[in-house]
Amino acid sequence: MRETPRPQGTAGGSGTEPPQPCPGRALAHTAGASGSGSPHRSDSRPPHTPRGARRTGPDGRPGTTPPVPGRPAFLFRLLWALPVLFGLITWQVVAGGPLARLDARVSRALAGRGPTGLTEFLADLGGLPVALPVLAAAMAYAVWRGRRARALYAGLAMALVPALVVPLKLLTDRPGPLTPETGYYPSGHTATALVAYCGAALLVHRRLVPVALLLTAATGTGLVLRGYHWPLDVLASACLFGSLALVSSTGRRRSSGRTPSRRTGPS
Repeated sequence: MRETPRPQGTAGGSGTEPPQPCPGRALAHTAGASGSGSPHRSDSRPPHTPRGARRTGPDGRPGTTPPVPGRPAFLFRLLWALPVLFGLITWQVVAGGPLARLDARVSRALAGRGPTGLTEFLADLGGLPVALPVLAAAMAYAVWRGRRARALYAGLAMALVPALVVPLKLLTDRPGPLTPETGYYPSGHTATALVAYCGAALLVHRRLVPVALLLTAATGTGLVLRGYHWPLDVLASACLFGSLALVSSTGRRRSSGRTPSRRTGPS
């Protein structure tokens, strides 16, 4: 059907004339025109979308409106808090401060509590005959899956346990709860359990980390209830090697997040 021209009024009165083109509607559908909604805009006005209204950053690049996923902030706080807490505990133990005196009272109240067989079993979870095979099996699994670097990191972390614990035992020279013999600070069994079980969990699957933390806590509980260590011995080892575990896990996450660049041609 042909469009019948509508009668339009003129300045002189009545009369008809053909319909005039509407420039706004014609220009609205051209690419890059103002108000077209096309992403390739030629004008300087921002579009009516959140993306176009973003402000530039300090370096001149477009800013980011939605939150960028990243590491939780509490991890960085733990990286600072755990070494500080370890230093505070060590200072109190060496100086015999109020925290060390409170530790002695708590240890006397807890030592000997609980079933002997169960507490002895929990304390043995931090021994090398139990914890080391678990880590070795996880390292073998990681090598089989092609994660040789991660397995190497876990082995180096376990090698750091005697390298750090033995000098600290000699420097602090703290006696045990039930014996005058010295060399009980920090707890080597707690450090072994934390590094072995958490390292194995990170090598196999991150969902096993809560299980590893539970095994470490069970080890420390057994050591305190059996009277093998003061509570601060266990807590200090958890702070020291917990911070190392956080550094190691973030380093592995950063290295795994990097994707190798593909070569476009033979070198």
